[in-house]
Amino acid sequence: MSEPVLLREDRGDGVVRLVLNRPRAYNSLSRELLERLEAALHELEAEPKARVIVLTGAGGRAFSSGHDLKEMGADRTYEGLRSLFELCSRVMVAVTRIGLPVIARVEGIATAAGCQLVAACDLAVASEDARFATSGIKYGLFCSTPMVALSRNVPRKAAMEMLMTGDFVDAATALRLGLVNRVVPRAELDRAVDELCARLLDKPREVLALGKKAFYRQLEMPLEDAYAFTTEVIVQNALGRAFEEGLRAFLEKRPPRWPEAAE
Repeated sequence: MSEPVLLREDRGDGVVRLVLNRPRAYNSLSRELLERLEAALHELEAEPKARVIVLTGAGGRAFSSGHDLKEMGADRTYEGLRSLFELCSRVMVAVTRIGLPVIARVEGIATAAGCQLVAACDLAVASEDARFATSGIKYGLFCSTPMVALSRNVPRKAAMEMLMTGDFVDAATALRLGLVNRVVPRAELDRAVDELCARLLDKPREVLALGKKAFYRQLEMPLEDAYAFTTEVIVQNALGRAFEEGLRAFLEKRPPRWPEAAE
């Protein structure tokens, strides 16, 4: 039997690793892999014990090389292509909308929709030898859907250069542009991801979920609307049990014991 295209690894502390498992195809995003990833994200949203998602690729050569071009060529009809790109877009939206932090762990290449997936994640840690590109233009296909996530992460002219040339940028450039949060030697990649997970695990799950959803929603709003929306969000947050415990812990000079951890 063939290996599953998506692996799930539960650490036991609330960190769940989802592994794109098509290493011989540079973890390209086949329809099956996208479907499995979409289902896994919806499942994790409903699991109270899940706290942080780490998304990575198998094999070390690639995070993901984007869409499977062989598969695209085999069903190059309007209906086939539209359903594929709609599926991919749903996955990217699900990464953004899920009420859990999603960290991209990147080694090797992340190209086209693979680069899009890194950009869609909330946080990203890359090895020094990682490289990023929106390379569709080199095959006559402008990376229009990857452009959505990319342009919301990096400055406009940098995004346009990546989209129009399809050329790789190295990990140091990706860090400077804001596509990733940190870059480390490959041997230290897991430790860096684990350290970032630890910093999230000691925060209240419900407040991280509230804050993540509010962050992306307010980005889509005009300034005054964003302030009106986030004012209501922070009032509701301040009236909740997590802030009640945080305030009590501050006054009592002790670490907080978040409500969900005590249940």
